[in-house]
Amino acid sequence: MFTIDEFPGRSITIEGINYLYFGGTSYLGLQTDPEFQSLFINNIKKYGTAYGASRKSNIKISVFDEIDAYLSKMVGSEACITMSSGYLAGQLVCAFFRDDEYQSFYALNTHSALYSGQQDLYLNWDELTKAINNSSNKTPVLFLDSIDFHGDNYPDYKFLNKLPLQDIILVVDDSHGIGITGKNGGGSFKFLQTLQPKELLVSCSLGKGFAVQAGAIFSTLKIIDLLKETQFFGGASPATPASLATLKNASQLFETKRTQLFENTTLFLSKLKSTSHFVHVEGHPTFNFQNEPLANYLEENGIIVTNFRYPTKNDPLMSRIVISASHTNKDILKICNILNTFF
Repeated sequence: MFTIDEFPGRSITIEGINYLYFGGTSYLGLQTDPEFQSLFINNIKKYGTAYGASRKSNIKISVFDEIDAYLSKMVGSEACITMSSGYLAGQLVCAFFRDDEYQSFYALNTHSALYSGQQDLYLNWDELTKAINNSSNKTPVLFLDSIDFHGDNYPDYKFLNKLPLQDIILVVDDSHGIGITGKNGGGSFKFLQTLQPKELLVSCSLGKGFAVQAGAIFSTLKIIDLLKETQFFGGASPATPASLATLKNASQLFETKRTQLFENTTLFLSKLKSTSHFVHVEGHPTFNFQNEPLANYLEENGIIVTNFRYPTKNDPLMSRIVISASHTNKDILKICNILNTFF
């Protein structure tokens, strides 16, 4: 583990040594982008640095409803609510389905943001399918990640085609998809909607694809209205208004950065001799691997990638090369040359 004293952009300095950084979740490289920072700072001047009041307060700031509607239109859902983080958004959905009339099921590699207490974990998709098909009279609620970094879900979600989705409530964490995948960065909602589940809820962090500290939930107007009436929603401090306002102000910049990210990922794929050593899904800028010597070799050659046990020290090692919109062609050619030499 390394400790640094500034945001890890396309390069980082560790003990006086400069490394290229191909890790993290800053897919569009916006956190250190001067234009994005300027928009954010202007909104801080207007809305303040934080907002600790409930959204149920008798004083309401209009930007919350405005951005809920804006995000809903972008994603293609009837309605949306924002939260202060993606994890909190996921936990709100979990709490909502904790009622006795529902039975929860978790797909393989589902993020802990969607967990509620101790969960039944299944060794493979066949076991999970059997468990759902043999479930009780309760309504099944299936939780899963869109980008699970094992290539099982996005973009085709083939496993879901084997399930009686018309009887299943589908809850999907799209934290690593929204802002990056789908039309205009709308993520997976529209595609999942075509599968016609009993109900569809998509929760996510907005910090990865949009570079602001916030989360969101997308669903029907009926479900979003029910979520708004919960103690969980009313008692939680919302996302900062400045963060939310920046989402709308930076819409054109997001599009420009997505184009750059696509070009960078295409260059990486074209210069890499083989992708067989990685788990990669089309349309996403991440390349996962389980090869500790490779991570060490990259570090020895001036490149740091994501490489740690997640979410706890007892979990499997997570190693990942992440392409960002902030990387230059020279950066990408360098890592490709090193990878081609290693393999």
